[in-house]
Amino acid sequence: MQKLHAFIRKTVLAIVDAFYPLFRRFMPLQTFRYAACGGANMIFDIAVFTYINTYILQQQVVYVGSFAFKSYVVAFVLSFCLTFPVGFYLSRYVVWQQTETKKRIQVFRYFIVVAACVGLNYILLNVFIQEFHWWPLVSKLVTTVVVVIFSYLTQRSYSFRPVDPVLDKEAEEDIHQ
Repeated sequence: MQKLHAFIRKTVLAIVDAFYPLFRRFMPLQTFRYAACGGANMIFDIAVFTYINTYILQQQVVYVGSFAFKSYVVAFVLSFCLTFPVGFYLSRYVVWQQTETKKRIQVFRYFIVVAACVGLNYILLNVFIQEFHWWPLVSKLVTTVVVVIFSYLTQRSYSFRPVDPVLDKEAEEDIHQ
């Protein structure tokens, strides 16, 4: 398993870093890796979501016991279950390699940030569309920019920040409570 992990990490880094010279003037390597990995995971998410919603669920209501769910909600949850671990893996082993924080603490922090991003997406889309009466596409574009910046800054300074033993001990205690 360790050899597979090393192979995947090395391969992904080689592919991502091969394109970095085109962007070297515009951003540091770590920012480029974040953008490349996040973009790839976003495309994966959209593809999985679309496939599940269109071909598996056929855009039909899904019944679980006495509960009825729209197909896009189920597709969102299922695609999240696939893209969350992929995103975490890429973040931990490709983008934020300098951190030595324990994996379980990083997963917890990563989940908190991702959940905040989902909430921020929902809130901003509703505010821009319902309150400001912006077009949905414009709203989605502005929301995406805000959420990506928020995600980058919080992942860098919270989920995958360089190790600080005192803060990590406190975070580990928070998880166990």
